[in-house]
Amino acid sequence: MEQGRPHPAVPRQRTEGPGETARLPLPGSAAARGEHIHGCAEAPGPARRMPTRYSVRGQVLDALRKALLGGELIPGEVYSGPVLAERFGVSATPVREAMQQLVLEGAVEAVPNRGFRVTSRSARDLAELAEIRALLEVPVVLRLAGAVPAARWRELVPPAQAAAEVARRGDRAAYAEADRAFHRALLGLAGNRQLVAVADGLHRRAQWPAPDGPASSTADLVADAAEHLALLEALAAQDLRTAEELLRGHFTGAAR
Repeated sequence: MEQGRPHPAVPRQRTEGPGETARLPLPGSAAARGEHIHGCAEAPGPARRMPTRYSVRGQVLDALRKALLGGELIPGEVYSGPVLAERFGVSATPVREAMQQLVLEGAVEAVPNRGFRVTSRSARDLAELAEIRALLEVPVVLRLAGAVPAARWRELVPPAQAAAEVARRGDRAAYAEADRAFHRALLGLAGNRQLVAVADGLHRRAQWPAPDGPASSTADLVADAAEHLALLEALAAQDLRTAEELLRGHFTGAAR
């Protein structure tokens, strides 16, 4: 396997137990990039300390998700688990566990004896995910619209505003989390935990970037977040027609 470019030395803090914590470099720094088949370009940006309240596996998983959403792990490229572990300064076990979780989420696929390939998304893949999300969420939200009082919809304004604030900063990875948090709260009013879990998994899959698609601009994120607030207004007013149009347009826009 062709090796990537040399990377600067990274302070390492190894762990022997799954519950211990370690400091990890910022996703996208030289230390966070793994080996891949066609060479590995260093990503700009200074290293920062990762949160220490999570387990090592959780820190690695969070770092990898941010790198995927930020386009630092390239669709179609293969990244070696042991090399990623070396760059993170942890043992191979939490990296393998994090990668297996990403396999379940559809973000990567295992390549025997080589590592993990970042999944390539086509426009059709994203359109199909948007269609499934609409089939699940639109009927549920419209049913709730006739039963939930306006005050309950207004309780969702703070998470919608939080997502809008993140969108204005142009942070794609942080907005992806805030976006999913809002939709979980929205569907949570139905009281069906299995529905929320399934819809959240589909939502996460839909957020992985397409290889040839343009990265979401700050304006795109702001527009997407504004639809959350508009939807809550329509639901509070029991304007079902507008609510349905906003929901379906929201999913279609996310697939573009």
